[in-house]
Amino acid sequence: MAHFAMIGPPLRGHYKPLSHLARELIARGHQATFIHHPDAAALVEAEGAAFEPIGRKAPPVSRWTLPMARIRGIVGLGGMMDGMVRFTTMFAREAPDVLRRIDADALIVDQLEAGGGLVAEHLGLPFVSVADTLPINREEGIPPPYVGWGYDPSARGLSRNRGGWRVTDLLLRKVGRAIARNAEMLGVPPRSRLEDCLSPLLQLSQMVPAIDFPRRELPPSFHYTGPFRRGAPEPFALPPGDERPLLFCSLGTLQGSRVNLFRKVAQACARLDLRLLLTHGGLGHFDSAAPLPGNPLVYDWVPQESVLEQSDLVVCHGGINTVLEPLAAGLPMVLMPLAFEQSAIAARLEHAGVARVLSHRASARRIADAIAEVRADPAFRQRARAVAEQMRAAGGVRRAVDLIEQALGLCVPPAGATTAHAAQGDARGDNRNGSS
Repeated sequence: MAHFAMIGPPLRGHYKPLSHLARELIARGHQATFIHHPDAAALVEAEGAAFEPIGRKAPPVSRWTLPMARIRGIVGLGGMMDGMVRFTTMFAREAPDVLRRIDADALIVDQLEAGGGLVAEHLGLPFVSVADTLPINREEGIPPPYVGWGYDPSARGLSRNRGGWRVTDLLLRKVGRAIARNAEMLGVPPRSRLEDCLSPLLQLSQMVPAIDFPRRELPPSFHYTGPFRRGAPEPFALPPGDERPLLFCSLGTLQGSRVNLFRKVAQACARLDLRLLLTHGGLGHFDSAAPLPGNPLVYDWVPQESVLEQSDLVVCHGGINTVLEPLAAGLPMVLMPLAFEQSAIAARLEHAGVARVLSHRASARRIADAIAEVRADPAFRQRARAVAEQMRAAGGVRRAVDLIEQALGLCVPPAGATTAHAAQGDARGDNRNGSS
């Protein structure tokens, strides 16, 4: 059995899928150890996983994460740069000794943690790249994963994409310099972009082809597996006495404190006579805020999968984990992107026909109109159910770990026990977009 080092940005949205991978690895007899700043230890959700801290003298992670709630679009990427540079350098300087000490056999690295790939190559260890959110694999035909542009294969669209990638490189130049500097320090071949640090052995994505733009240039090592989920959802019972259709609303953890946006959603639901359940991720100031219209159910956290089983529709910000779970349940959405790659995710779901996309500045009336439109048009729900079926066929966390074990030449369990079939097409589940 193997010992895997798990490396990803210290954010719940990245650690949650990595924790699901760690759980499945541990269930198969492997070891899993997360490595990052001490503040990230609380994000590990996999029972039996270990944690090794590095960067003890570095500033708290909150110095990087708290300002992220204010980031907007591609220009806002500048607000993430200092943290990404610091983490890349931290891994390059401190992770090699830790990996030697714990006798790690392989690394599982989030695509956005360039230091993980650099260190793996420096030590001669195999590693797997994981796209916990949108894949960063660059193609001229695909807009950068930081902009809300639609898919446009025309000459005009390709020209816009090229310009977007140039702007992305400009905005990420501090990260590129850190990658180049640390690659030289570690004695690995020169590179200067995040995608230069992806694994040549195996790349995994939580998405499925139906909710990505049509791709043509993915490497043979790339596999869509669908969401990394494991185990039965935790039970959750709604308070009795209200039989109205349930709308679930979440704005994630980093932007979950936006009371004014929740208020507009509550007004929209009251207008449509829908029951509303919302979660604010522990960051909202609802105790001091005026009551929301319609007296919705308000929680810090809920077991989302269980709530979705009882929901009719979802309104959210477009964070990757927040949208993957409704789609796995066959639910359409109304999306109001707030930051980071959320507008890019929304553009892909709109392209797939499973969501209606609004500005977060939309009025309560406009939100109500969008909710009514999605509920009234059966095509949204039909397409969402088709995505759910493709996710089931893609195999999820079990197929992801099957692929990891196969890539590393480890013992693979019998197909009937944990292996799920890929989506109809080839073994990577790429039937929709002709990827090679």
